[in-house]
Amino acid sequence: MAKVAVVLSGCGVYDGSEIHEAVAVLYHLSRAGAAYECFAPDKPQMHVVNHATGQAAPGQTRNVLEESARIARGKIRPLAQLHARDFDCVIFPGGFGAAKNLCDFAVKGAEMAVDPDAERVVKEFHGSGKPVGMCCIAPVIGAKVLGTRAGGPGAQVTIGDDAQAAAAIAAWGSKNIVNRVTESQADEANRLVTAAAYMYGGAPVHEVFEGIGRMVEGVLSRVGKR
Repeated sequence: MAKVAVVLSGCGVYDGSEIHEAVAVLYHLSRAGAAYECFAPDKPQMHVVNHATGQAAPGQTRNVLEESARIARGKIRPLAQLHARDFDCVIFPGGFGAAKNLCDFAVKGAEMAVDPDAERVVKEFHGSGKPVGMCCIAPVIGAKVLGTRAGGPGAQVTIGDDAQAAAAIAAWGSKNIVNRVTESQADEANRLVTAAAYMYGGAPVHEVFEGIGRMVEGVLSRVGKR
Protein backbone atom coordinates (compact mmCIF):
# COMPACT_ATOMS: atom_id res chain seq x y z
CA MET A 1 0.00 0.00 0.00
CA ALA A 2 1.49 3.32 -1.07
CA LYS A 3 1.67 6.04 1.58
CA VAL A 4 0.87 9.41 -0.01
CA ALA A 5 1.17 12.97 1.30
CA VAL A 6 -1.39 15.45 -0.08
CA VAL A 7 -0.55 19.16 0.21
CA LEU A 8 -3.57 21.45 0.48
CA SER A 9 -3.66 25.25 0.36
CA GLY A 10 -6.98 26.26 1.90
CA CYS A 11 -10.59 25.58 0.95
CA GLY A 12 -12.17 27.10 -2.14
CA VAL A 13 -11.02 27.79 -5.67
CA TYR A 14 -10.40 31.55 -5.35
CA ASP A 15 -8.27 31.57 -2.19
CA GLY A 16 -7.45 27.94 -1.38
CA SER A 17 -7.43 24.42 -2.78
CA GLU A 18 -9.90 23.83 -5.63
CA ILE A 19 -12.35 21.51 -3.86
CA HIS A 20 -13.24 19.37 -6.90
CA GLU A 21 -9.54 18.80 -7.57
CA ALA A 22 -8.68 17.99 -3.97
CA VAL A 23 -11.61 15.57 -3.70
CA ALA A 24 -10.64 13.98 -7.04
CA VAL A 25 -7.13 13.34 -5.73
CA LEU A 26 -8.43 11.76 -2.51
CA TYR A 27 -11.04 9.75 -4.42
CA HIS A 28 -8.55 8.26 -6.85
CA LEU A 29 -6.04 7.53 -4.08
CA SER A 30 -8.72 5.73 -2.07
CA ARG A 31 -9.94 3.81 -5.11
CA ALA A 32 -6.36 2.68 -5.77
CA GLY A 33 -5.99 1.41 -2.22
CA ALA A 34 -3.41 4.01 -1.21
CA ALA A 35 -3.13 5.45 2.28
CA TYR A 36 -2.92 9.24 2.43
CA GLU A 37 -2.39 12.05 4.89
CA CYS A 38 -3.09 15.73 4.33
CA PHE A 39 -0.84 18.68 5.10
CA ALA A 40 -1.09 22.46 4.72
CA PRO A 41 0.90 25.53 5.75
CA ASP A 42 0.00 26.81 9.21
CA LYS A 43 -0.14 30.49 8.29
CA PRO A 44 -2.64 33.17 7.21
CA GLN A 45 -4.06 33.06 3.70
CA MET A 46 -2.89 35.73 1.27
CA HIS A 47 -6.45 37.06 1.45
CA VAL A 48 -10.04 35.88 1.79
CA VAL A 49 -12.41 35.80 -1.18
CA ASN A 50 -16.19 35.81 -1.06
CA HIS A 51 -16.91 32.88 -3.38
CA ALA A 52 -20.44 34.10 -4.10
CA THR A 53 -19.13 37.34 -5.62
CA GLY A 54 -15.54 36.47 -6.51
CA GLN A 55 -14.39 39.59 -4.66
CA ALA A 56 -11.86 39.89 -1.85
CA ALA A 57 -13.36 40.35 1.62
CA PRO A 58 -11.51 43.28 3.24
CA GLY A 59 -10.57 42.84 6.90
CA GLN A 60 -11.17 39.07 6.96
CA THR A 61 -8.37 36.65 7.77
CA ARG A 62 -8.28 32.86 7.66
CA ASN A 63 -5.63 30.27 8.41
CA VAL A 64 -4.56 27.98 5.54
CA LEU A 65 -4.29 24.89 7.76
CA GLU A 66 -7.66 25.47 9.42
CA GLU A 67 -9.40 26.02 6.08
CA SER A 68 -7.72 22.96 4.54
CA ALA A 69 -8.99 20.89 7.47
CA ARG A 70 -12.51 21.32 6.03
CA ILE A 71 -11.49 19.19 3.03
CA ALA A 72 -9.42 16.76 5.12
CA ARG A 73 -12.31 16.24 7.56
CA GLY A 74 -10.09 17.49 10.36
CA LYS A 75 -7.28 15.01 9.77
CA ILE A 76 -4.42 17.27 8.78
CA ARG A 77 -0.96 18.34 9.95
CA PRO A 78 1.19 21.43 9.37
CA LEU A 79 3.26 21.33 6.20
CA ALA A 80 6.38 21.86 8.33
CA GLN A 81 5.88 18.29 9.61
CA LEU A 82 5.94 16.70 6.14
CA HIS A 83 9.16 14.87 5.31
CA ALA A 84 9.90 12.69 2.29
CA ARG A 85 11.35 9.93 4.49
CA ASP A 86 7.85 9.21 5.83
CA PHE A 87 5.97 8.89 2.50
CA ASP A 88 6.27 7.22 -0.89
CA CYS A 89 5.11 10.22 -2.92
CA VAL A 90 3.44 13.62 -2.65
CA ILE A 91 0.56 15.25 -4.57
CA PHE A 92 -0.38 18.95 -4.79
CA PRO A 93 -3.97 19.76 -5.91
CA GLY A 94 -4.50 23.16 -7.54
CA GLY A 95 -6.75 26.14 -7.01
CA PHE A 96 -5.69 29.74 -6.48
CA GLY A 97 -4.46 28.76 -3.02
CA ALA A 98 -1.58 26.95 -4.70
CA ALA A 99 -0.71 30.24 -6.45
CA LYS A 100 -1.35 32.43 -3.41
CA ASN A 101 -0.51 30.39 -0.31
CA LEU A 102 2.02 27.82 -1.54
CA CYS A 103 3.69 30.46 -3.71
CA ASP A 104 2.79 33.97 -4.89
CA PHE A 105 2.52 33.32 -8.62
CA ALA A 106 -0.98 34.87 -8.60
CA VAL A 107 0.49 38.32 -7.90
CA LYS A 108 4.14 38.10 -8.99
CA GLY A 109 4.05 35.79 -12.00
CA ALA A 110 7.50 34.77 -13.18
CA GLU A 111 9.11 36.62 -10.24
CA MET A 112 7.22 34.52 -7.72
CA ALA A 113 8.67 33.03 -4.55
CA VAL A 114 7.69 29.59 -3.24
CA ASP A 115 6.63 29.00 0.37
CA PRO A 116 9.78 27.68 2.11
CA ASP A 117 8.15 24.46 3.30
CA ALA A 118 6.53 23.81 -0.09
CA GLU A 119 9.91 24.28 -1.77
CA ARG A 120 11.61 22.03 0.78
CA VAL A 121 9.02 19.29 0.26
CA VAL A 122 9.43 19.31 -3.53
CA LYS A 123 13.21 19.20 -3.20
CA GLU A 124 13.10 16.41 -0.60
CA PHE A 125 10.87 14.14 -2.65
CA HIS A 126 12.72 14.92 -5.88
CA GLY A 127 16.07 14.37 -4.22
CA SER A 128 14.88 11.05 -2.82
CA GLY A 129 13.71 9.89 -6.26
CA LYS A 130 10.12 9.75 -5.02
CA PRO A 131 7.27 10.74 -7.38
CA VAL A 132 5.59 14.12 -7.20
CA GLY A 133 2.12 14.84 -8.61
CA MET A 134 0.63 18.28 -9.27
CA CYS A 135 -2.47 19.56 -11.04
CA CYS A 136 -4.03 22.79 -12.29
CA ILE A 137 -1.76 25.75 -11.42
CA ALA A 138 0.29 23.80 -8.84
CA PRO A 139 2.78 22.59 -11.51
CA VAL A 140 4.26 26.10 -11.59
CA ILE A 141 5.76 25.24 -8.20
CA GLY A 142 7.55 22.20 -9.60
CA ALA A 143 8.58 24.12 -12.71
CA LYS A 144 10.11 26.91 -10.60
CA VAL A 145 11.82 24.76 -7.95
CA LEU A 146 13.26 22.32 -10.52
CA GLY A 147 13.93 24.90 -13.22
CA THR A 148 17.42 25.49 -14.55
CA ARG A 149 17.27 29.11 -13.37
CA ALA A 150 17.13 27.76 -9.80
CA GLY A 151 19.98 25.33 -10.44
CA GLY A 152 17.69 22.37 -11.13
CA PRO A 153 17.52 20.05 -14.12
CA GLY A 154 14.49 21.73 -15.69
CA ALA A 155 11.05 20.14 -15.64
CA GLN A 156 8.31 19.28 -18.11
CA VAL A 157 4.81 20.02 -16.83
CA THR A 158 1.36 20.72 -18.19
CA ILE A 159 -0.77 23.70 -17.17
CA GLY A 160 -2.88 23.49 -20.31
CA ASP A 161 -2.68 26.28 -22.89
CA ASP A 162 -2.34 29.28 -20.55
CA ALA A 163 0.19 31.50 -22.35
CA GLN A 164 1.17 33.61 -19.33
CA ALA A 165 1.92 30.61 -17.13
CA ALA A 166 3.74 28.89 -19.99
CA ALA A 167 5.95 31.95 -20.48
CA ALA A 168 6.85 32.00 -16.79
CA ILE A 169 7.63 28.30 -16.87
CA ALA A 170 9.95 28.85 -19.84
CA ALA A 171 11.66 31.74 -18.04
CA TRP A 172 12.50 29.41 -15.15
CA GLY A 173 14.14 26.92 -17.50
CA SER A 174 11.29 24.43 -17.56
CA LYS A 175 8.74 23.61 -20.28
CA ASN A 176 4.98 23.47 -20.56
CA ILE A 177 3.49 20.65 -22.62
CA VAL A 178 -0.04 21.34 -23.84
CA ASN A 179 -2.24 18.33 -23.10
CA ARG A 180 -5.98 17.80 -23.02
CA VAL A 181 -7.81 18.05 -19.70
CA THR A 182 -8.30 14.26 -19.64
CA GLU A 183 -4.57 13.60 -20.04
CA SER A 184 -1.57 13.77 -17.74
CA GLN A 185 2.04 14.68 -18.46
CA ALA A 186 4.88 12.49 -17.16
CA ASP A 187 8.37 13.93 -16.77
CA GLU A 188 10.27 10.66 -16.45
CA ALA A 189 13.62 12.23 -15.60
CA ASN A 190 12.16 14.12 -12.63
CA ARG A 191 9.46 11.58 -11.68
CA LEU A 192 6.97 14.44 -11.90
CA VAL A 193 3.41 13.83 -13.14
CA THR A 194 1.04 16.73 -13.81
CA ALA A 195 -2.48 17.39 -15.10
CA ALA A 196 -4.07 20.66 -16.26
CA ALA A 197 -7.47 20.11 -14.58
CA TYR A 198 -9.32 23.43 -14.13
CA MET A 199 -6.65 25.40 -15.97
CA TYR A 200 -9.23 24.58 -18.65
CA GLY A 201 -11.86 26.61 -16.83
CA GLY A 202 -14.85 25.38 -18.81
CA ALA A 203 -13.98 21.71 -18.55
CA PRO A 204 -16.75 19.37 -17.35
CA VAL A 205 -16.11 18.06 -13.84
CA HIS A 206 -15.98 14.44 -15.01
CA GLU A 207 -13.17 15.28 -17.44
CA VAL A 208 -11.27 17.07 -14.68
CA PHE A 209 -11.66 13.97 -12.50
CA GLU A 210 -10.48 11.78 -15.39
CA GLY A 211 -7.31 13.79 -15.95
CA ILE A 212 -6.53 13.89 -12.24
CA GLY A 213 -7.12 10.15 -12.09
CA ARG A 214 -4.47 9.65 -14.75
CA MET A 215 -2.11 11.89 -12.82
CA VAL A 216 -2.69 9.92 -9.62
CA GLU A 217 -2.30 6.63 -11.49
CA GLY A 218 0.97 7.91 -12.98
CA VAL A 219 2.33 8.88 -9.58
CA LEU A 220 1.37 5.60 -7.92
CA SER A 221 2.77 3.54 -10.80
CA ARG A 222 6.19 5.09 -10.13
CA VAL A 223 6.29 4.40 -6.40
CA GLY A 224 9.21 2.16 -5.53
CA LYS A 225 10.68 2.34 -9.02
CA ARG A 226 13.94 4.16 -9.77
